[in-house]
Parts: sequence; structure tokens; C-alpha cells
Amino acid sequence: MTRTLAIEIAVQDPAGVRIAGAVGAARVELASALPLGGLTPSPATLELSIEAARAAGPEVHVLIRPRAGGFHYDADELAISERDVRRAIEAGADGVVVGALDTAGSLDIDAMRRLRDAAGGASVTLHRAIDVTADPVATLVAARDLGLRRVLTSGGASAAIDGLETLRTLVAEAAGAIEIMAGSGVDAASAPALAAVGVDALHFSAKRSVSEDGGVRMGSASDGVGGYEVTDLATAQGVVAALGR
Repeated sequence: MTRTLAIEIAVQDPAGVRIAGAVGAARVELASALPLGGLTPSPATLELSIEAARAAGPEVHVLIRPRAGGFHYDADELAISERDVRRAIEAGADGVVVGALDTAGSLDIDAMRRLRDAAGGASVTLHRAIDVTADPVATLVAARDLGLRRVLTSGGASAAIDGLETLRTLVAEAAGAIEIMAGSGVDAASAPALAAVGVDALHFSAKRSVSEDGGVRMGSASDGVGGYEVTDLATAQGVVAALGR
């Protein structure tokens, strides 16, 4: 049977959803604050992006992440995440993207069960929390045992292209029972090599930076220069073209 490589694009708004549809992406991961690794999007962003997807075509999978930083959450953060999962599915999302680790840095099985159950049978993806665990293969096995649909991973590296051997090992361990989606730094140059490892999907943001010099600091992480990122059609087209599509 011929394997079809799926494309997922990380987007932050309805415009990104439309670009993903235009290049034939199977899914979007909808988030806010991608420069922080992604956070849960607002209710309005969620609703309008789902509306855009109905016309543009891709499934909408919503990142549920209550804050930046690590993936060990306290009771309040987990309760927020659980409710955000329910609301995303109730709003019409096709799935959610989640991840929670325990104090030892391993997958938090109880927390993941709660988030999985909150999705009510919808698709659940384990995000790159897997890449900061000590044993990504063991984490994959745990995710598979939980009945999750897929994992998003860079193979434990900062960029997926540097995690090729671990990705190959994960594909072998998954044995088709859970999908392996490669992500982090995926671009036109690295996409073919990543696809050749046998992953089920590629995940990338196809982003372009827009700068605005405000001259005033707007937060503790700000350097005084305003700016933001948008999904770029030409960048997305470049990655797709590199895959021979």
C-alpha cells in the first residue's frame, strides 16, 4: 500500500488556515504565540478559523497549552487545559494537540488521560513534549497505549533534520499503530530527507516575520521592537514543491 505523506501547517489565524488549504495541507495546528512555541488560541480565533476551514478544506487541530515554559502543570493549569480541550471540540475542532509531563520529566499518564477523555473521542496528538523526555521511544509507547492518534516530534533535537535517526527509530516502533509527524525547523531544504525516513506527516509553520519599531518595551520578553509572524503562502508553496507536489 502506498503511503501518503500528510502535511500539517502551524497557523495562528483564519488567513493561515486559508493558505494551508490553498497548498493542499491535510491539517492545521491552530495556536497563538508561535514564537513562544505556541499557546492556546482565543475563542474567537478558534471559531473564525474553523469557519475558514470549512471553506478551505484542512482539518483544524487546536494546540492546548496554558502557558509558555515547561510541560509540568499544576492543578489549575491542568483544569484550564481540560476545559479548553472540551471547548475546542464543542466549537467544531477536529482534534487537539496536548502534552503534560510529571515532575520526573516523563509523560504524565494521569494528566494525559484526562485531556484525552476531555476530547471525547476526537483526535489527540501528543506535541513536542516528547522531545524533552529522557526516552522518546518509551514516551511513544505510552502515547500509543493511551490511544493517541499521533505524536509531533523532532526526534529529540532542536530541529527535526538533526533528529533523523531517532525519527527512524520512532517510525519503526510505531509500526503503524500511531502516526509519527516530524516537525521543528522543517523547510524546503529538509523536507525531502525527513519524508524519506518514513514519517506519516510533516509539520511546519511557513512563517514570515513582520517588524514594527514601536520604540517602547511592551513586555518582559520585548526588546523594544514590535513585530509578529504570519503564515506565508510562498514559503508554504516552497515546502510543498520540494516534496514533488
